[in-house]
Amino acid sequence: MATSLFLGQTLSFDNNPFTAGLGAARYQRQGAVAVRDGFIIEVGEADALRARYSESQVVDHGDALLIAGFVDAHVHYPQTGIIASWGKRLIDWLETYTFPEEMRFCDADHATRMAGLYFDFSLANGITSAASFCTIHPESVDAYFTAAQSRGMRMIGGKVMMDRNAPDGLRDTAQTGYDQSKALLEKWHGVDRLGYAITPRFAPTSTPEQLSAAGALWAEHPDCAMQTHLSEQREEIAWMKELFPDHPDYLSVYEAHGLAGPGAIMGHSIHLTAREIAALVATGSGVSHCPTSNTFIGSGLCDVRGLVGQGIPVGLATDVGGGSSFSMLRTMASAYEVGQLRGDSLHPAELLWLATQGAADTLRIGTKVGNLVAGREADITVLDLASTPVIAQRAERADDIWGAVFPTMMLGDDRAVTQVYVAGKAMLPSSHA
Repeated sequence: MATSLFLGQTLSFDNNPFTAGLGAARYQRQGAVAVRDGFIIEVGEADALRARYSESQVVDHGDALLIAGFVDAHVHYPQTGIIASWGKRLIDWLETYTFPEEMRFCDADHATRMAGLYFDFSLANGITSAASFCTIHPESVDAYFTAAQSRGMRMIGGKVMMDRNAPDGLRDTAQTGYDQSKALLEKWHGVDRLGYAITPRFAPTSTPEQLSAAGALWAEHPDCAMQTHLSEQREEIAWMKELFPDHPDYLSVYEAHGLAGPGAIMGHSIHLTAREIAALVATGSGVSHCPTSNTFIGSGLCDVRGLVGQGIPVGLATDVGGGSSFSMLRTMASAYEVGQLRGDSLHPAELLWLATQGAADTLRIGTKVGNLVAGREADITVLDLASTPVIAQRAERADDIWGAVFPTMMLGDDRAVTQVYVAGKAMLPSSHA
């Protein structure tokens, strides 16, 4: 297949900027990305790559910034239709909005339509990979993976397992949860760019028997992901303690049922004890940071730097629809604001890492996507750093790339995303910008 050469500013990482500082970033003012057969084969200076790949098809993005496609570490695609629903904390929000909406996904046509909307909205915002909770219905999983497969995307998802504390029509059993999850896993995991995640919603909606069944399934298929929720709100933690009185803390429930370890994605993880933090480190479990959700639903302020400093994999996540935006730019802005409220200013390089390589590492797909380097799959997001007059006038004052990109992080939205490549294929119409 012919080589394609994408021109623009380029930004990638050699290392984690949380630990290695700004020297971890690699920036080219006049850069290029060479792509062949869906993979990045080289990133470098534009003139040098033009000479080296003189027969390539050239796509010139001008002054736009080329970065790795955004990776969303935690999302609920069935909640697309209820994003920005007013005024509830977590448990009330689930009962009032989430559960009634998720009951509709027993209808395959509805699931197909909502999956299409979810992927359209995500791609428009530069998201090329994500880990999504589906619903208890196998139809919701099939719709999700079918939509991802048709777009050629690297996506992770799984059927929610939930056998108590949920309404009729949204409960399975320990056995059916295991059986249906196993069948879906065998159908979709490893097909094209798809990966399965074993998905107990959270401890309060699963019996110990179901958590054990989920743990057994993960032990049988350890290359899968496992996603759930952990310590999102204090009321939730109190509820968990009532349901599991013999456990010292929330994470210990998951540990006891084989649901902690590499590939575990613990959503939120805000109100953690010292023991839980140590256990996340010891087990190699990861955390998805959901700042727009945590502020929108009033959950709390996650200590991102503290978790990363302990060596815990952390990825940024929209958490749609508890999260209030499909935009990973807006999610980075919210992560910055949460950090400020904690007295910790996250640098733009750290925010971008969380939204790309950090999230990919948390999902255990970090050797495939998440960075603009040779050998990775060519998932690329193209950002206009002057997408609105307000952003443009601010970016004009920038002294370096971070000063230029930070206004887009803070003020940008889907208007800043001018193109998205999935395995080297352009996904947005040329008129998107």
